[in-house]
Amino acid sequence: MDHPIICFGQQPCGFFPKRFLFAKILTARRLQKEIGGEIVFFFHDSDHDPRETITIVRERNTNREVALNFQFENRIQKQFSPLYAKRVLPEWHQKTARQLPNYAPPSPLVAHFKETKCSNVADFCLEMYMRMGLLEGVRVQRSSAPDFRARAVAVSDYFVDQRYEGEIVRARYRDGKLLLHKGGDRFLEIRGGEFGPEQISPTRDTRFRWMQSVIRCTHYIAGASEQDYINEADTPEVKFIKRDNISDSGKAYIEL
Repeated sequence: MDHPIICFGQQPCGFFPKRFLFAKILTARRLQKEIGGEIVFFFHDSDHDPRETITIVRERNTNREVALNFQFENRIQKQFSPLYAKRVLPEWHQKTARQLPNYAPPSPLVAHFKETKCSNVADFCLEMYMRMGLLEGVRVQRSSAPDFRARAVAVSDYFVDQRYEGEIVRARYRDGKLLLHKGGDRFLEIRGGEFGPEQISPTRDTRFRWMQSVIRCTHYIAGASEQDYINEADTPEVKFIKRDNISDSGKAYIEL
C-alpha cells in the first residue's frame, strides 16, 4: 500500500471531547504505527443537533455527574442552525469558565477553555481539541468547508444551508421542498432560492459516500453507531476498523 489514509469522523462532541472520540484517535494512531500513512479527521460540523455538544463531567468533590452545554442566542439557532453557525455567547463563556474548576483540572484544561476565543460552537470545540494536543499530526477536513462540498459527489438525500429569519439553518431537501424538522412528524416548510453544492451537506445515510468521494481513505475507524448504518458494500476499497473500546464512552475526556 503506497500511502494509507486512515480516517475517522465525528461531529463536534463537546468542548471537552467525548471519550469515544478519544478512542477513535487512539485507534487511528495505533493503526498508523502499524501501517504508516496519514490520519484524517472528518469534522462533521454541518450537523445541527445541539445535543451533540453536551459535555458530561463529574463534580470533583462529590463525583456527581453534570451535563454542560453551550447556550444559544435564540430558538431558531438552537434547533436548526448547523454547528458551525451556532454562535458562542461571551457571557456563557465567562460563566462556564468560572464553574469549570469544579469539574476539570485548572491546569491545563480550564486554562485552555479560558484562552479559547471562537465565535461559533464548531470552531470552539475544534480549537479545544487542538489545545489538548489530541490532533497533532492529524489533517482536519470539515464538512462545512465550501471547497470540500464543491468537490464531493452528488447525493440524492441531503440538507441545504439557507437563510431563515436572520439565521443560517439546515433544511432537509425533499420533493422540491426545504423542510425544518420540528419533532415527530412535524415539519416547517421554508422558502429558498437556488442553491449549489457549497450549501449541501449529506444525511446520515449518505454521509460516508459523500465524505469518501473527497478524502478517499483506505481505512476508516468506525464508531459503535456508525457500524449500524454505514453500508460497507458501497465502498469496497475501504477497510473498516472498529474503534477501540473505552469505558464511559459518552462522558467527557479530561485526563490529560
